[in-house]
Amino acid sequence: MQQNEKFLYQYLNNASPTGFEASGQQIWLDYIKPFVDDYFTDAYGTAVGVINPKADFKVVIEAHADEISWFVNYITPEGYIYVIRNGGSDHMIAPSMRVNIHTDDKIINGVFGWPAIHVRDKSKEEPPKVENIFIDVGARSKEEVEKMGIHVGCVVTFKDELTDLNGKFYSGRALDNRIGGYMIAEVARKIKEENAGLPFGLYIVNAVQEEIGLRGAEMIAANIKPNVALITDVCHDTTAPMYNKITSGDYTAGNGPVLTCGAAVHKKLLDLVIASAQKRDIPFQRSASSRSTGTDTDAFAYSNGGVPSALISLPLKYMHTTVETASKKDIENVISLMKGFLEDFDKDFDFRYVK
Repeated sequence: MQQNEKFLYQYLNNASPTGFEASGQQIWLDYIKPFVDDYFTDAYGTAVGVINPKADFKVVIEAHADEISWFVNYITPEGYIYVIRNGGSDHMIAPSMRVNIHTDDKIINGVFGWPAIHVRDKSKEEPPKVENIFIDVGARSKEEVEKMGIHVGCVVTFKDELTDLNGKFYSGRALDNRIGGYMIAEVARKIKEENAGLPFGLYIVNAVQEEIGLRGAEMIAANIKPNVALITDVCHDTTAPMYNKITSGDYTAGNGPVLTCGAAVHKKLLDLVIASAQKRDIPFQRSASSRSTGTDTDAFAYSNGGVPSALISLPLKYMHTTVETASKKDIENVISLMKGFLEDFDKDFDFRYVK
């Protein structure tokens, strides 16, 4: 296994819940440091590698580092644990899942329990809801749970690891969007190894707290004050059963990166990204975004008086589950497209719509 793939597995298998991204950020920083001239972090944990830090013109490539999770919210007298979401965690997939409960000094094993099929009334079967899913840690009282170090506010993540599907796909939890952190790190690595000199400063940004409202991107955009931002995140592969292409669009994992048109996406910048894709015969798909993209693109675009921003998305199956699935070919094409855009970009380009 090559160094970059070792990094991918280590990074994806490490838990990095929203608000608790530090361990994942350290893994990411340790990998990217040899490929950048400088780096820094902010107070909430966003990590940034910088190439050409003295340059006046600043280009950002960005992904977000956090994953969805749960918070311990209530411990019953009998020792069962009820939770609330930390980000958009899916209650439907919780029953029978194994979890890690992250205490102050250790990780506790737990399971999301569920009544056996034998005792459920099929005529009025209650579906999983945030209000009725619960965790069992093998305790028989609240006091026993607390002696284990578990308290209200402990973060809970699903247990799962990155796997290979048919040699063509990666599948696991938190590809949304630590696969983005991998991709921007690979862009930095390739620029370094190929000595691709850039006539501007490049800020490789791995932002925190996207899953609760783009908060890390808001903070770091104000800090860096970039001139251009290119964001990568995930979008839905809509070819699997039970997706509605009429409402969700038509995107296929394996058919290339998805390029979004929308108000926050600067049309001139999008055209430059498309030109870089066409120049290199990189396949791409198109999407349209109503009002906002729902990604860190929005945070960068509307920061600092307006920053030309664009979004390159990776088609993903089964988003916000433990089996998020992405095409290896798409991952390489996103990396190639971002790197190609950086090689092509003229920092003197005039982004004004009206002159």
